[in-house]
Amino acid sequence: MGSVANPPVQPALRVPDDRRVSAPAPKPDSSSCAKPAEKGRQGLSVAVLTAGQDKPYALGIGAALANHGICVDFISSDEVNGPELWNNPRVNFLNLRGNQRRDASFALKGLRVLKYYARLLCYAVTARPRIFHILWNNYFELFDRTLLLMYYRLLGRKLVFTAHNVNSRKRDNNDSWLNRFTLKIQYSLVDHIFVHTEKMKSEFSADFSIGADKVSVIPFGINNTLPNTSLTREEARHGFGLEPDHKTLLFFGNIAPYKGLEHLLEALAKVTKTDKNYRLIIGGSVKNCAEYWETLQKRIDELGIRNLLIERIGFIPDEEGEKYFKAADVLILPYNHIFQSGVLFLGYSFGLPIIVTDVGSLREDIVEGKTGFVCKPQDPADLATKIETYFASDLFKNLASRRSEIQDFANERYSWSKVAAITEKVYSRLLA
Repeated sequence: MGSVANPPVQPALRVPDDRRVSAPAPKPDSSSCAKPAEKGRQGLSVAVLTAGQDKPYALGIGAALANHGICVDFISSDEVNGPELWNNPRVNFLNLRGNQRRDASFALKGLRVLKYYARLLCYAVTARPRIFHILWNNYFELFDRTLLLMYYRLLGRKLVFTAHNVNSRKRDNNDSWLNRFTLKIQYSLVDHIFVHTEKMKSEFSADFSIGADKVSVIPFGINNTLPNTSLTREEARHGFGLEPDHKTLLFFGNIAPYKGLEHLLEALAKVTKTDKNYRLIIGGSVKNCAEYWETLQKRIDELGIRNLLIERIGFIPDEEGEKYFKAADVLILPYNHIFQSGVLFLGYSFGLPIIVTDVGSLREDIVEGKTGFVCKPQDPADLATKIETYFASDLFKNLASRRSEIQDFANERYSWSKVAAITEKVYSRLLA
């Protein structure tokens, strides 16, 4: 398979959030989904409930299921919307969540939430698909995990849930009895659960007594929703003020304590003692951890590495994403603990090598010396060593040609077609 090349990005669709969305271009007659048993290759239809978040994953699985012959009601928002769905005759895009502008007033945000839940409850009554596939919970997780799922079951729906984290509060060290209790209710109410690693499946058994036959492991589909234009490496680097000889590291994504950015800062200080050409791009948002970010800022000044950092803090639009991955020489994931990372697959979609810590299942996604390297968690010295090892390796020296090899590897191993095939078998078994 070749490198990832996305179609031109069309303007975001802005429509009344209580209406069905038609494609901006002439769309094939969607009646092929009106009688899925006759027209769908598998005779299946499913409602994919995205909660209006995680655009790359939601669009990836929605398009993959439709391309696999399954008719999809795609329950989404203005934000989680794209050309992957517009011209697919098996997709009904239902914009139940609508606008999610972050600068709205508190009162308007509250009204939007109430409207969204009202639309969701009404949709569940009249929905054609018998299977509801929940990708994420909505605003009120305690309600979503309990009463909302009971409501779906009372309506006779088969429930499938994709657990991107088994227990994120455990990961973030703020777990509680109530959180575990409602999670246990959720996992008992759904008919099947998808996870991305065998370790996650094992944790379901250990922490929630969920049988192995109720959990399926699926690949984390490769992220191919960001634009990948003709922008060159040199042009991308120029936009960040980088010189040709700068060895450029990238930390990308939401900034939170579990991601271990502090260890990367310490490692950067170590490698620059012998080589002043290192630079670190930090791109992402700080959410609900202002105190942590302030601590990092103080440590940056203490280490004397402020001049080595290129900070782009805040929301990064999709159209800006490729600049980061084309400007960088390597992506660093210095996480303290995590099961899986979508940023890893985003990096692979641009053919960027990755250095990860040995936590969760990250090691399983790295081919040492071919797609990246693995270091010890919470160990800046070992991370510094791996950074120096990478820049001395053939992987870096031949990066221009290796990028396409990494893309080919990722597209084969983490293809959405594999995700759709496994998912379709579960759907069929639940309806049998």
